[in-house]
Amino acid sequence: MYIDIVPNRHSPPAVLLREGWRENGKVRKRTVANLSSWPLEKVETLRRLLKNEPLVGRDEAFDIVRSLPHGHVAAVLGTLKKLGLDRLIDPKPSPRRNQVLAMIAARILEPASKLATARGLAEATAVSTLGEILEAGLDEDDLYDAMDWLLERQERIERSLARRHLEEGSLVLYDMTSVWMEGTRCPLARRGHSRDGRKGTLQITFGLLCNRDGCPVSVEVFPGNTADPNTVGSQVAAVRQRFSLARVVLVGDRGMLTAARIREEVKPSGLDWISALRGPAIRALVEAGDVEMSLFDERDLVEITSDAYPGERLMVCRNPLLAEDRARKRSELLEATEALLEPIAAATRRDRRRLKGREKIGERVGKVIGKYKMAKHIAWSIDDDGVLTWWRDEASISAEARLDGLYVIRTSLPASELDGPGTVRAYKRLSSVERAFRSLKTVDLKVRPVFHRTEPRVRAHVFLCMLAYYVEWHMRQKLKPVLFDDEDAEGAEARRPSVVAPAAVSPSARAKKAAKTTPDGDPVHSLRTLLDDLATITRNTVAPRLPGAEPFQVTTRPTPLQMRILDHLGVRP
Repeated sequence: MYIDIVPNRHSPPAVLLREGWRENGKVRKRTVANLSSWPLEKVETLRRLLKNEPLVGRDEAFDIVRSLPHGHVAAVLGTLKKLGLDRLIDPKPSPRRNQVLAMIAARILEPASKLATARGLAEATAVSTLGEILEAGLDEDDLYDAMDWLLERQERIERSLARRHLEEGSLVLYDMTSVWMEGTRCPLARRGHSRDGRKGTLQITFGLLCNRDGCPVSVEVFPGNTADPNTVGSQVAAVRQRFSLARVVLVGDRGMLTAARIREEVKPSGLDWISALRGPAIRALVEAGDVEMSLFDERDLVEITSDAYPGERLMVCRNPLLAEDRARKRSELLEATEALLEPIAAATRRDRRRLKGREKIGERVGKVIGKYKMAKHIAWSIDDDGVLTWWRDEASISAEARLDGLYVIRTSLPASELDGPGTVRAYKRLSSVERAFRSLKTVDLKVRPVFHRTEPRVRAHVFLCMLAYYVEWHMRQKLKPVLFDDEDAEGAEARRPSVVAPAAVSPSARAKKAAKTTPDGDPVHSLRTLLDDLATITRNTVAPRLPGAEPFQVTTRPTPLQMRILDHLGVRP
């Protein structure tokens, strides 16, 4: 059967459904029905059906009205919910909770201002499916209100994280960093020591409390001129009162857990600690004869006690590579200082260009030798004629060189609980907090720049970034096989000949770095490029070209590599 269209001279063509066959070598046909009254679309559908053709061509049947990146959203939100972070924030679903979850996920996916984040969540200007999934497509004022709502719950959330990741007797790592501010109206913005080298800018400081593996538990924001030791008391109070932990080991660097802070705040709280001695204290130990330098001829770690530190154990370590590096750096700084001194000395030797006055010459010399902090190694004098003479103080240089590569870890823990190498290893775990700061402050989560003007908003912003790092930290743990991260770091550490030696890298990590592929042949990613790869999984809104037909959504099929990534995370797109 077939459709036959018969033209008419003075009327529309006749549309006939006909049947044809061959009889005695001739073609016969007969009309089965007259379809002239049918719409042309209906006739065309029947014609295609009779010819066994697709009823509707692909390009004629549907319109793809929108495609939004989705795979990276599914990965982040799936991890967040598997961690139960949504329930930690608030057990009951609500628009406010969804807005907070959207801001946390957005810090990982595409860090931006709250205005840009709000636009990325709105339906008309969405940059991913995040706003659609969480139904959080509102304006920036709603996000600001959600930040205020979150800040009220910070202590409760941190208590829940502490119950999950801290226990009696565990290590608690604590460190500080700073972030510069935009604008001048925030009460927390102060001028202080910048860890980013941004001298003269207003900044805030914040301290991060982590468990022994570097998983963040708590964050606190301080004014930008707050010295590190002045924040220890609040962290001791957090551990003892907010987290209800009677006995943990607080680990902080030498600039944080100073002798005064240990004596006045840590000891009275009953907490144990691990810290390190500063350079002058190490020099005093050597000069007092508590440290025999000859002991390091055959080993690099010596455990001692000293009357200057009653009730403490001191692990004295000497790293030859660090010693070489410090000697090289000192030599370079001395040469740089001498290069600045020579023009001043030459000017004082020429009568017509001699600097006037001993005080003026002394001021210039003081600035020069202080630039690279070499005043302790440079001796100088000005004679009666105003001529400057300078020379290296070899005794001072030799005294400092004796301490090159030497550092001392101090602890209140008895050897029965943690031996010497274990104590040094615990102190070195502070590097995991430094990795957290790098992630928080650079390309991944971007705490900075901070545009918020009020103290509560700044605190909420930093807390949001910490929660985002909490999710990222767990994602990294699960994705180590396909990241450049060392998935056998613990094994490499165990195989290191000495805890004082440079950090070891496992053979698998070296192989991944060299080949840029996993043992299965998959490309090795950074977390950022991996999320970019997952973002190519899109959710497409498709509209059929049929009257009254409702649009529907179709998600692109993940590639085999993308499926393996999602399998590592235990989520589905």
